[in-house]
Amino acid sequence: MKSGVRTAYRPNILQPLRINAQRQTAGGCSAWMRDDSMPIIDSHLHVFEKLSDEFPREVDDQCPSDRAETAEKLLEVMAANGVDQAVLTQIGGAQLAHHRYLQHCLKTYPNRFRGIGLIPRDKWDAPEDHMDRLAENGDIIGFRINEIGGPADPLSQVDVRTFTSYRIWKHAAEKNYVMWLYIRAKDAHQVAFMIQAFPEIRAVFNHLMICPGEGMFSWDAEGRPHINTPIPPMTRYSMLGLHEYPNICVHLSGQYAFSQETWPYRDLESWHKTLLSKFGADKLMWATDFPWILEDPGYDKLVQVIDELLPDLNAQQKAEIMGGTAKRVLGFPDVAD
Repeated sequence: MKSGVRTAYRPNILQPLRINAQRQTAGGCSAWMRDDSMPIIDSHLHVFEKLSDEFPREVDDQCPSDRAETAEKLLEVMAANGVDQAVLTQIGGAQLAHHRYLQHCLKTYPNRFRGIGLIPRDKWDAPEDHMDRLAENGDIIGFRINEIGGPADPLSQVDVRTFTSYRIWKHAAEKNYVMWLYIRAKDAHQVAFMIQAFPEIRAVFNHLMICPGEGMFSWDAEGRPHINTPIPPMTRYSMLGLHEYPNICVHLSGQYAFSQETWPYRDLESWHKTLLSKFGADKLMWATDFPWILEDPGYDKLVQVIDELLPDLNAQQKAEIMGGTAKRVLGFPDVAD
């Protein structure tokens, strides 16, 4: 084993952290008191640098070559809002070279960040080397996919070995990588088969467990993702049953992209409560989806959104959602380490 390389983290996902916290009310508003033992972890966001030879990436209208949303900018807004750590999800391409800025951030701030990588579609038939090369230093802990790749007919005979994502899941199980899932609606009925085949895998469903349908994705006037989908999502009939599996978690994130209202996105309150009732706070993770929320509604508003949409949480539940679940499941170190 190379010196300085982390071994795979194996959490006990069934044992939530006991966190010192208390809730107090002042002026009719809920305020959350914390001590230094309680991490606040932004569990899904993106950073990127300007296009350069040092940090190559793909370019589009939302991420032009001269745009930068850096780790330092992120750390500044995190510090201003009492957020300790974050999960950096790769953006700007799936090739190894495209991950250079992500790897730079993880190396520069090893106790602040964990990373999620991408796998090029042309590597899915043999993804193992790509996955291992990205994860070899232990900072990239998992991989994001949006396709399961099984039969479209939910009544078809199922053999998960024929699914296009099978080798990714198989290798993730062998190497204890996390699966980061933003699944298409047409694949929603297939997810349970893969999770049943690999129940040991830690799988985190992004953005409220909503599965976008074909043609529903667009960019709004502010250059942010927008998903035109009914709430509660139609895919809930396939997805909510996954609460029975012990290693499944869900992000409370991306509200701006699904809501038809401005912050605090009251039209999503009922869906947040459904996810809480099904999965429990110890399987939920808060996240902001930085940088898309910096201007509207602002990072500070996203730090407060759980208080707005789940106002009846007790202190332990709030602590789990705001960082305890991510620390336990994703293996974050103590901030002081």
